[in-house]
Amino acid sequence: MTKKFLTRHDLDVALALRVADKLETDILLNGRATVVVSGGRTPIGFFKQLAEQDIAWDRVSVTLADERWLDASHSDSNERLVRENLLTRCAADASFIPLKNMATSARRGQKELAGCLKQVGMFSVVVLGMGDDGHTASLFPGMANLSKGLDMGSGLDCLATSPVAAPHERMTLTLPRLLRSASVFVHLTGQSKLQMLEKVLAGRDIYEFPIRSVLQQKLTNVEIFYCD
Repeated sequence: MTKKFLTRHDLDVALALRVADKLETDILLNGRATVVVSGGRTPIGFFKQLAEQDIAWDRVSVTLADERWLDASHSDSNERLVRENLLTRCAADASFIPLKNMATSARRGQKELAGCLKQVGMFSVVVLGMGDDGHTASLFPGMANLSKGLDMGSGLDCLATSPVAAPHERMTLTLPRLLRSASVFVHLTGQSKLQMLEKVLAGRDIYEFPIRSVLQQKLTNVEIFYCD
């Protein structure tokens, strides 16, 4: 399902309301909720709108779809982006689950993070973006271990990656872990993303455009929120 909005502000507000509603439902049913968000510039407005939603944030955990293996103070850190733009206002009471730990590399930190993620259980909401190359999270076309990240039978919750076309060593949630969620939203803005989405929907090869693995699966409901 694709929902198109006239302005980015309208999209940000609508997506924030939908995500807040999903979190409230999980809190009511299970006592807690978990939302997975993505980095980059696109979600900043959405983060700020979500932070204004008056829900029981002290019962919400926030984590990331992927992270660069950098200190949280680094300007390229997704954790920093989330702390500055989402974990504020009403959402200041939420807890944060970092993907970056004290290990010297993502590869060395993968086992520790996997143990942490095992304790989280099913996600309430996952909000993903899409790159102009068709990547999502840190599941990039041409990545050496992409098949492992997309393997629904791998048993892996997270994967250390070193994309050729993107800077920094990274940690990403795998496809099966991203889909272990009550709901998945894909947040897209800009004409170039619409053009890429059309290419993605026209084919089947998940290795060409990894976002296909999310959009074409039948396990978890996916909604696309889009604006020029």
